[in-house]
Amino acid sequence: MSLASHLNQAWLRKGPTACLLWPLSLVMAPLVALRRTAYHRGWLASERLPVPVLVVGNRVVGGAGKTPTTIAVLQHLRQQGWRPGVLSRGYKASKGPQGADGAGAHVLIDATSGPTLDASLTGDEPLLIWRRTGAPVMVGRDRAAGGHALLRAHPEIDLLVCDDGLQHLRLQRDIELVVFDERGAGNGWLLPAGPLREPIDAPPPPQLNAAPIVLYNAARPSTALPGHLARRQTAPLCSLADWWAGRAGSAAEKAPAEPIPAGPIPADKPVLALAGIAQPQRFFDALRQQGWQVEGLPLADHADFGTLPWPAGTPHLIVTEKDAVKLHPERVARERPGTQVWVAALDFQPEASFWAALDAALASLKTPRSH
Repeated sequence: MSLASHLNQAWLRKGPTACLLWPLSLVMAPLVALRRTAYHRGWLASERLPVPVLVVGNRVVGGAGKTPTTIAVLQHLRQQGWRPGVLSRGYKASKGPQGADGAGAHVLIDATSGPTLDASLTGDEPLLIWRRTGAPVMVGRDRAAGGHALLRAHPEIDLLVCDDGLQHLRLQRDIELVVFDERGAGNGWLLPAGPLREPIDAPPPPQLNAAPIVLYNAARPSTALPGHLARRQTAPLCSLADWWAGRAGSAAEKAPAEPIPAGPIPADKPVLALAGIAQPQRFFDALRQQGWQVEGLPLADHADFGTLPWPAGTPHLIVTEKDAVKLHPERVARERPGTQVWVAALDFQPEASFWAALDAALASLKTPRSH
């Protein structure tokens, strides 16, 4: 078991490893509190952008469904008449070109640049968000500078969605969406004894437009915070080539009880599934619930695919969208000519009360620009 896997398991309870690290979390607590206080009182500078900012993030380390939530929110915003753009750090991205404002490296993903960009330059999640939604994305560590650069490139944008920026307090925000999965707050301790980046009840920034909206990507609430539920649903399988061509379907297009169509994959034989995400078992379990006999191949989160990790001669392979964005069909055809790769999107469908709370928060910002 890797160190990351061991810690993820240790953070679920107050066991020996967590207790051993607990004294360090006592040092973490005042540092987190001092940093938040410094931003709240203006001792550290924060910046407000010319358009409203909506932040999607979580209070715990590891994937809790932020990117699927961001995708669902972007699709909803467009349906409501907004023209959103996205800010992302681009985790594990290579250093891109110097930003126009000289503040650091920024990479723009849009209809012009997106088709030619590689995930190694942008990070896998930003490129996935653009491919799924078409919303312009600016990748860079300094999200405030990235926001200005994105607005210069796309002045039609009237709302910015920050993917995974809850602790990036230098960027002022109007709405916060706090995402949890079934782990909740784990053992309830701060890093490194627990998974929390900040206290579960951390006070919101003073400029926040409304109380943070909590979304549980789980079957039931996993903390004491009031919030809304989202249902995970796997979309029908799509060939890798069709996915790259934008011909993939979504989970919303099939009934909840409808199984994934078998297509050319024998339903009575095991099929290899690959997942380079924070919780790979979650993907494998979702496929098994659809009736597949899955043999799981878990990889590290954000795996770079410098070498294709599945055995030559594998007839069929099912991957996540986060992995598909790093697997160009031409490369797969060249290096694994005998493998048919299928993509299974794992979408989150929030309940109606979540959309009502989000729309109420949006209504107090401004009237969305009509098309």
